[in-house]
Amino acid sequence: MEESIESGDADRRSDRLGRRLLAERLSSYWLRGAGYFAIGMFCLIVLTLVHRSLPLLAEYSLVQMLTSANWDPSQNQFGFLPAIVGTIYVAVVSMLMGTPIAILVAIYIAEYAGGRLKVIVSSFIDVLAAIPSVIFGLVALLVVVPFVGNYLAPAVGASATGLGIFTVSLVMAIVVTPFMISLSVESLEALPDELRESSLGVGATKWETIRSVLLRAAGPGIFSAVLLGFGRVFGATIVPAMLIGGQTQMPDSLFATGQTLPTLIVSDFGELMSIPITQSALIFVGLMLVVVVWFFNFGAMLVQRRLRRRWQY
Repeated sequence: MEESIESGDADRRSDRLGRRLLAERLSSYWLRGAGYFAIGMFCLIVLTLVHRSLPLLAEYSLVQMLTSANWDPSQNQFGFLPAIVGTIYVAVVSMLMGTPIAILVAIYIAEYAGGRLKVIVSSFIDVLAAIPSVIFGLVALLVVVPFVGNYLAPAVGASATGLGIFTVSLVMAIVVTPFMISLSVESLEALPDELRESSLGVGATKWETIRSVLLRAAGPGIFSAVLLGFGRVFGATIVPAMLIGGQTQMPDSLFATGQTLPTLIVSDFGELMSIPITQSALIFVGLMLVVVVWFFNFGAMLVQRRLRRRWQY
């Protein structure tokens, strides 16, 4: 009798183990398939963009298009240099304005704010991150554009309508800063308390601990937050389309109107897409965006690995 009971228990345990192994095997196949699907989608997008860009590349020199400042699809002139320069200006200026603020606010939330104050500040940051970009653009048209055109630009000796590269950069810095703050806070709060206690135990002040220990340990995570912010600025469409002025010309100052690569697609998308060569040119702009973002992310991944090896604890 006892032997039959033990045999039944063994069979049930064996059945449960078999079901668990089967579930684990199926989960592994599912996750692997999802990974291959993501890679396949990326390759399909790139191949589609390359195929639809071939008519333009077959007719025009790549170097000439990248170095020419003449953009006039109606005259079959496709110079991408003004849009490239405008995209670089917006991305660099936005990150220069937003990154220091994001890191300082993240340090305050993670290391100084406490209790109810920390909850309130964090909730406001989350709300800012959830606001659609078009809302920032609308508010900027009412507030930022008049301020830049009537006060800030004249104060530095520049004449501007308020629409331009600086206005877009300022608003995009506000748009991406909450994302960078949230991710940076998570990186700082994920650090073990032993790091703080060990540093304070040897006589370091709180700020010295933050500067020399915590920022170094959370460096890869903060770097990832900055990368995500850069990617969001680089591919932003609605805010630049509303605030940059839409003039495909080489900007002579930060207050000048201009164009970015995403807004170039938006401004000429429509009737001009019915012209095959113009359609190919706009699709080539999308291909450039994908390639630049991929190379940037790949290079950033290498830098991040090096930081992790150098700053590991």
